[in-house]
Amino acid sequence: MKAKIKNDTIDLSKPLDLSISIRGDALNVNAWYIDHPTIKPHEEGDFVGKITEGASTNFNDIWFNPHAHGTHTECVGHITRESYSVNRQLRNFFFLAEVITIAPEKYQDDFVISKKQLQYALGNKKREAVVIRTLPNLNEKRSRQYSHTNPAYLLEEAAQLLVAKGIQHLLIDLPSIDREKDRGALLAHRAFWDVEGTIRAHATITEFIFVGNDIADGKYYLNLQVAPFENDASPSRPILYKIET
Repeated sequence: MKAKIKNDTIDLSKPLDLSISIRGDALNVNAWYIDHPTIKPHEEGDFVGKITEGASTNFNDIWFNPHAHGTHTECVGHITRESYSVNRQLRNFFFLAEVITIAPEKYQDDFVISKKQLQYALGNKKREAVVIRTLPNLNEKRSRQYSHTNPAYLLEEAAQLLVAKGIQHLLIDLPSIDREKDRGALLAHRAFWDVEGTIRAHATITEFIFVGNDIADGKYYLNLQVAPFENDASPSRPILYKIET
């Protein structure tokens, strides 16, 4: 089925899913030093919510943390005293996006994404969203255990560049845009949401995506949907659509 957005045509029957699902075992992608998610039948007294255990339905309890356990979208409420819900802040769901691929570069003892790299990849393009795929891009990203591994991250100046370019929605295949252990500085988060200036409450950061190698760099439409949790972050399913010429 074809759809028109502004003057562009997309085929809704050909979605490119960037999400990593949540599963209830140790193969689930993980960060931030907590246990893996659990999905198991609810138990109460003699009741076990599983058809093979005699119940009329399967009735599971699910435990997870959106920041640690899969693709999630977060708003400025992640780092502010004031409460912001991503479900309330994200009110539009289709955005013109650019997919870029970056090999993080060495910086002191880390690997980072720099302002120079983003400027080169984005040039003068006008986009509402940017999707960052980092190299190497291996399938193990779907199940990697990131705790205590010091993954790559964005430098503060790189986040500031995205703001200057008008990027409203940042998507990345890492557990965070900031250094794993930074003593709570969160420099890239703070810069992207401009918490020292006029807070960009409408802007979002989506982490733990996976951009398959069959998805070329370039311009797409992004459909960004979150589960309707009243929370600073929620599991999400970002979908790309190629623009037909």
